[in-house]
Amino acid sequence: MAHQSHLRPDSARIGTIDFPTVNRAALAALPALLGRWLPDGKKQGHEWVSRNPKRGDRKPGSFSVNLNTGRWADFAEADARGGDVISLAAYLASVTQYEAACELAKMLGLKGGAE
Repeated sequence: MAHQSHLRPDSARIGTIDFPTVNRAALAALPALLGRWLPDGKKQGHEWVSRNPKRGDRKPGSFSVNLNTGRWADFAEADARGGDVISLAAYLASVTQYEAACELAKMLGLKGGAE
């Protein structure tokens, strides 16, 4: 059997997930998700502004999520930023983006996610 280095060792077991579909569904549900994940935040224009729960943030302001696109950033930490809801979920839960996508797919009731 030929070695296939592009596959994760557990890829046959974990299946695949449709990241664009999960991201679209998560973006549609983003206000509800943010209310759960960042409950001390509030909507300011097209942004959800809150404290970053992953560091000792004392007041809201430097951590925000764009409600239209899902892009997010902690402007106090250069490497804390991402372009979509899956990356935000992964960051907040300290899991891989694959794991975050699987969890979001389940949470949102999507079929055809990871098997």
